[in-house]
Amino acid sequence: MAHPSGNGAGTVLDVLIIDDEPLAHRVLLHHLANHDDMRVVKQCYNATEALAWLASNQADLMLLDINMPMLNGMAMLKVLANRPQVVIVSAYQEYALEGFELDVTDYLLKPVSGERLSMALDKVRQRAASDQAPAASQTVSELIPDHIVVKVEREQRRILLNDICYLEAYGNYVKVWLGDSMLLVNSTLKKLVAALPESAFTQIHKSYVVHNHCVIGKDSDSVLLANQVRLKVGKSFKPVLGQLLTGSL
Repeated sequence: MAHPSGNGAGTVLDVLIIDDEPLAHRVLLHHLANHDDMRVVKQCYNATEALAWLASNQADLMLLDINMPMLNGMAMLKVLANRPQVVIVSAYQEYALEGFELDVTDYLLKPVSGERLSMALDKVRQRAASDQAPAASQTVSELIPDHIVVKVEREQRRILLNDICYLEAYGNYVKVWLGDSMLLVNSTLKKLVAALPESAFTQIHKSYVVHNHCVIGKDSDSVLLANQVRLKVGKSFKPVLGQLLTGSL
């Protein structure tokens, strides 16, 4: 359970790692060592063991594999009541859509880099801070939406803004890239951008709109995103490059 750290670093979050591969544990532990506010309290090697531990213990975050013996990670999420935040760590991207429908905080593909895990942990911290924020401040935060509702095929779908990495125009549709997964939304790019907060998203090309927090690098002709995708910057959009990575957007 989240608790204040003793070194003034803020809130420390308790982490539960669930993966049947010992190597995956070692990789995650190596990356987590760089985050003083993340404390690994338990390592489980299958979902059944994790459910038994959670029956009498608490965690703030689960780093969860999907393809495990006996009970897979997705089945575990469906039966677990009052679950903590979840970041899925899997070698299989086909579970991404189902994962986001279960409101996981992020979905990482193996092998996980330290940079990509750091991005996911930022999302975890944001959610944790939002959950702990006093009710009085919530009225202010409500002025800035944290999600949009879009149409995917024949159904309405809610997408958290922090999960969006970038948008790509695709005729009368928009490809909404969520890290390593993608949703094909029934909308034009212009219409979808109008529903997004201007302070969080920047159009860099007639076909591309990026989430500012995903931009980790830039040059005179392109931007590099946290998922290692590089996007071309249109000539008429180059003036906005000076505002990216400065904290001014």
